[in-house]
Amino acid sequence: MITILGIESSCDDTSAAVIRDGVILSNVIAGQAVHERYGGVVPELASRAHQQNIIPVVHDALKQAGVLKEEISAVAFTRGPGLLGSLLVGTSFAKGFSSALNIPMIEVNHLQAHVLAHFIKEDKDDLNQPAFPFLCLLVSGGNSQIILVKNYDNMEIIGKTIDDAAGEAFDKCAKVMGLGYPGGPVVDRLAKMGNSDKYIFSKPRLEGYDYSFSGLKTSFLYFLRDELKQDSDFIEKNKNDLCASLQKTIVDILMDKLLKASEDLGIKEVAVAGGVSANSSLRSAFEEYSFKYGWRIHIPKFAYTTDNAAMVAISGYYKYLDNEFANHDVAPYARVLI
Repeated sequence: MITILGIESSCDDTSAAVIRDGVILSNVIAGQAVHERYGGVVPELASRAHQQNIIPVVHDALKQAGVLKEEISAVAFTRGPGLLGSLLVGTSFAKGFSSALNIPMIEVNHLQAHVLAHFIKEDKDDLNQPAFPFLCLLVSGGNSQIILVKNYDNMEIIGKTIDDAAGEAFDKCAKVMGLGYPGGPVVDRLAKMGNSDKYIFSKPRLEGYDYSFSGLKTSFLYFLRDELKQDSDFIEKNKNDLCASLQKTIVDILMDKLLKASEDLGIKEVAVAGGVSANSSLRSAFEEYSFKYGWRIHIPKFAYTTDNAAMVAISGYYKYLDNEFANHDVAPYARVLI
């Protein structure tokens, strides 16, 4: 049996998970509410919270899995990309855990882990994993990418944002409307009560599969500024319709490029991953495209959309099978592409 302990600490969620032979046994996540008052993640506060959370989170993950630390085959950890202070906490813990038990440690790319979350099994008979090659739309607060996944360890970014990410557009537009942080889930909730065709916002015209969301963000800001001059209560009166129209525009932009990639490459095995994959409109769009274009779609469970250690553990499992282990002098990195 191969039992992997996964550690995720790239941003503001401290998470630990245990996977045995590809099957999830536990996935524990501790969030950090302290950032809400600042309207975004404060790196120094995040790293301090990780230091407080990491040991109890790992303890809970092992306890829920019913696994002793001596049964762990290897410890997998997020090396990057992410906030350096946060990553250092997870990396340091992994080194200590590895040294104390004399087991190997495995470095994991955070973005690849989001993609490989689709291979987490709920039980040994779970066979609902994507077939290679497949396309994966990776959308989060920091990334919007179309990835051609040829194998567990062979991924190619064929499209990416040239400025803001989709999640960033959600959060910044939500902040302008006074919806708080993180704004994406609030926009999604209010959009369900609005008319998505009420307002039309501009879409970028880019060649290939790349994305751009800064223009949408700017046009949305200018639109609100002009409307507020006429009616100071414009946002409050039209909040649901604004959220619905904004969300529809972002989802349309994402799906248009993904459809182009699918048709150009002749690939109908299509997945979505990352924090924005929890968005109800994006999930509905995948269902619609599956019916309309014959896609075989893969949408992650909500527990695997945000940052979590289960995706790190499953990535570590496949690296373990290939004997890809990290040295103890390994250091985290803040930025990297797949």
